[in-house]
Amino acid sequence: MIISQTPLRISFAGGGTDFAGFYQSEGGCVVSAAIDKYIYVIVKERFDENIRVGYSRTEITDNLDNLQHELVREAMRKIGTKPGVEISTMADIPSEGTGLGSSSSVTVGVLNALYAYEGSIAPAATLAREACEIEIDILGKPIGKQDQYIVALGGLRCLEFRPDGKVEVHPINISEELRRELSDHLLLFFTGVTRKSADILSEQKESIADHFGTLRGMRDQAIELKHQLEMGNIDAVGHAMREGWELKKKLAGKISNPYLDELHNEAIAAGALGAKIAGAGGGGFLLVYAPRDKTSSVRRALSSLKEMPFQIERDGTKVIFNVRR
Repeated sequence: MIISQTPLRISFAGGGTDFAGFYQSEGGCVVSAAIDKYIYVIVKERFDENIRVGYSRTEITDNLDNLQHELVREAMRKIGTKPGVEISTMADIPSEGTGLGSSSSVTVGVLNALYAYEGSIAPAATLAREACEIEIDILGKPIGKQDQYIVALGGLRCLEFRPDGKVEVHPINISEELRRELSDHLLLFFTGVTRKSADILSEQKESIADHFGTLRGMRDQAIELKHQLEMGNIDAVGHAMREGWELKKKLAGKISNPYLDELHNEAIAAGALGAKIAGAGGGGFLLVYAPRDKTSSVRRALSSLKEMPFQIERDGTKVIFNVRR
């Protein structure tokens, strides 16, 4: 039996510049972090020659082509895993539509677990690259590359997307004390709304050419945020989130709505320096940056929402259980 643990992620600046339609012309940059909430993938051998996949539903088939869970199907195909295997996924959050990168965490986690099941170890960068190939190249999902890399590698990082398609990963060099302080300033609230991110991201992808100016501003914001963090200015995260959210709303029509705008405004009125809907927008989690003396007032203002406490996670995907017979 193999169990992999893969973190979810939050993004502070630059989200959207990791789409090929932008970075192939201009180069993209994102500042994001893994968090200590996870996707778990369990892989074990079966007695028979069926494939069993358990998630929000259960599938049993003897033919890989018939498997409806496309991320698992294509991961098995890429690695060459044969039938006679059971794969289950579990998550610390609702199954989809939360904006925390769960689909990419599943893809990276399944790849990591299957490599271990086959008796090999794949570097984190390989897992990220192959997850991008599955989600973007093979399945044609309207997404970028940041999620796969940050959940594979973990930590607080600046991800640079080069026009030639290469991804350069830059650690953000801050002290452990400052990292903990940053986590203490961050609050995450579930809006109660889940959504299909593909609808929002498809519109965003199709209109990239119309928003190059906005995306340049978001990319440059990420570059500056890395610089500010390494100078010890963690409040720059709040300012970047607030300014970036206003830019992001220009990219697609469904990124925000009156309800989400109201939640954002309530957080700011309560003293937060910045707030944004995580991921594609439209629902999921509201990420808030608040000074320490304002966190209580922000919590009171958003008391109708369920808070999910978290910390920044240093590690990326890893195999936490490996017993072979």
